[in-house]
Amino acid sequence: MGRGRSEIKRIENPTQRQSTFYKRRDGLFKKARELAVLCDADLLLLLFSASGKLYHYLAPTVPSVKDFVERYEAATHSKVWSDIRQERRAELEKVGKMCDILEKELRFMTVDDREQYTVPSLAGLEQSLEAAMRKVRFEKDRKIGGEMSYLENMIRGKQAERYGLCDKLAHAQSLKDVEGGSTSLNNGLDLKLGFN
Repeated sequence: MGRGRSEIKRIENPTQRQSTFYKRRDGLFKKARELAVLCDADLLLLLFSASGKLYHYLAPTVPSVKDFVERYEAATHSKVWSDIRQERRAELEKVGKMCDILEKELRFMTVDDREQYTVPSLAGLEQSLEAAMRKVRFEKDRKIGGEMSYLENMIRGKQAERYGLCDKLAHAQSLKDVEGGSTSLNNGLDLKLGFN
């Protein structure tokens, strides 16, 4: 009598799940080796565990993973293996263009006594400088406003602290008056704090 078919669903017990993973992984790799040998098939099998560990099998007829992926790209006309040098070259070109633009703007914002400027170019320079000044003034006003609100909040906090101390002092003084405490000590304390 053969084994009954079990329902395919996630195994909840972690120990049992890990054991099943290793057994099935080994069976899958065995079948991949058999397929590669029996049918002379080029085969690449990649498997990531739940913890992110990589397991792979590469048929003996395949020289490297890169060659196999390049064959796949050629067959499917898709790009899986992107050349990092091309990406970096494109990024360098983009940064180079940005540097050229910034250098041009910087040269435009400085007036060189040795060069002859036309009236339209000077008018453009004036507009650029005015726009830059507006941005600087806006940022300065924003920073000053932030500092002012911070200081106002700090003053409010110190005033609340002062009022709390005054209330505690008045409460302590009233308790001493009720108990018949010395008034000369209280008058000296008032003078030090400046409440008289």
